Order: sequence, then C-alpha cells, then structure tokens
Amino acid sequence: MSLWNLFTYETLCHAIAGSAASCFSMTVFYPLDTVRCRLQIDDNREAKDTFTIIKEIIEEEGCESLYRGLNPVLISLAASGFVYFYSFHGLRTVFAKDKKSSPMNDLLFGAIAGCINIFLTSPLWVVNTRIKMQKDDDLNGILDGLIKISKQEGVKSLWSGALPSLLLVSNPSIQFMIYEQLKTKICKLHQVDNLPGSLILLIGATAKSISTLITYPLQVMQTKLRHGNADLQRMGIIRALINQFNQSAKGLYKGLESKLYQTVLSTALMYFFYEKIITFIFRILLSHKQHI
Repeated sequence: MSLWNLFTYETLCHAIAGSAASCFSMTVFYPLDTVRCRLQIDDNREAKDTFTIIKEIIEEEGCESLYRGLNPVLISLAASGFVYFYSFHGLRTVFAKDKKSSPMNDLLFGAIAGCINIFLTSPLWVVNTRIKMQKDDDLNGILDGLIKISKQEGVKSLWSGALPSLLLVSNPSIQFMIYEQLKTKICKLHQVDNLPGSLILLIGATAKSISTLITYPLQVMQTKLRHGNADLQRMGIIRALINQFNQSAKGLYKGLESKLYQTVLSTALMYFFYEKIITFIFRILLSHKQHI
C-alpha cells in the first residue's frame, strides 16, 4: 500500500470523466432540479405533478427561470464531481487488493469521498441554492455570492446544511456500492469487460432510485438550510425532521417526483457518459503505450 497511488493517471482520468459526465447530465435535466428546489423550500406551493409546475413557472416567470443559476451549478458540479470521483477511485487504488473491492469497501470509500467532497464544496452549493431561489439577481455568480454571504451572514453560513450533507454521504455511498456491484456481477455473468449503454443506463437508474428513496427527507432539510432558514438552523436537523413529520409527514417527501425524474435520469445519463469517456480515454492511453 502506498499513498503515492493516489496520484495516478488512472485516478485522474476517472475524476475528469466523472466531472464532465456530471455536468452534461445536469444540463439536460436542470429544469427538473429547479422544480424540486422550489417545492422543497416553498411550503405554500402546492405539490402538483412536475410538468404542471414547470408550466406554472414558465407562465409566472418566463422560460429562462427554469435555468436560473445553471452556470454556477455547473461550476460547482464540475468541482464536486472531480473531488468525489478522484477520492473514491483514489481510495480504491490505495486500499483495495488487486484493484478489487467488496460492497462494504465501496460503501466505506464512498462515505469518505463524500465527506471530503462536502468539506471542500459546501460553500459552492449554498451559493447555488440562493441564486436559484432569488428574485432580484442580488447574487451575481459564485464568487460574488461567496463574498456577499460571508460578509452579511458570516463565513460559517457558507457551510449551512453541512450536517445533513454529512449524513447524506450515505446517498452516493449506497448509489456507488449498488452500481459497482451490479456492474461487476453482470460483467462476470456475461464474461465481458464493458457493458452496453442500455445496461449502464438501467444500472445507474436503479442505484440512484434506491439511494434517493432512502435519504430524501434529509435532502429536503439540506435544501431549506442552504436557503438560509433561520428557524431550522436554530432547531437542528433531528428536531427539524421530527417537527416536519408532526406537521405533515408528506412534507418530508415534497418534490420527490421531480427529484426522482431529475436525479435518476441525470444519474443514469451521467454513468452512461462516464463509462463512455473513461473507456475512450483508457483506449487512447493503451494505444499510446503500445506505440512507445
């Protein structure tokens, strides 16, 4: 075991592929994420079906409002995807014997990678949530948002929602564990190294659906905290969950339909492009080595 194995071309390729694929899939399904965010934060908005709410937003605010905050989201997602994929595959390279890993190892590596990701990128996501929900364009991009929020509310506020985020490392951990294990077992079953795109889409969608259903109430609280809900910040995440459950258990799953549409479809698409990009990169590297 050597920590120098963290700094390899293979790990870097996984990080770049994960970052690029995440940005592409988010761009395609971003309006669904806007709907999800509105439903989680706005307690007065009726929980109608996703496409009815999209129509209402377009009528009230214009079509461009569905893409409000897309640029800072893509910047944040690029950073977040790079950190997560680099950390996950780096840990696998260092600690997994013969580059093979068990489900529990994948769960552990995913959790550690998630914690690293949260610590480094939480301020970016706080700014994103504020930009997406603002009406008067007070925040102009990531840097402006970081400066204004830290001045007006204190630097600590940039990590609002970090606690539920830490609890939510279980989401990508469960997702990665299910994805990696399903992919490995199917590859062994069919005795192939690479799966067709349709299977990658199906495996990715399955993994994300399960992890989202398990952790969604925490995601609702996370969004509200990032938006700057002072009552929730004083209350704490556990009391907030109990309070919401007592008021209306349905509130813990408000926006779930939009979230499932967005996150399952975008994750499936992300894994599809991730596998295609990483296969393409490794094929080029292998071809380059053969010519040396």
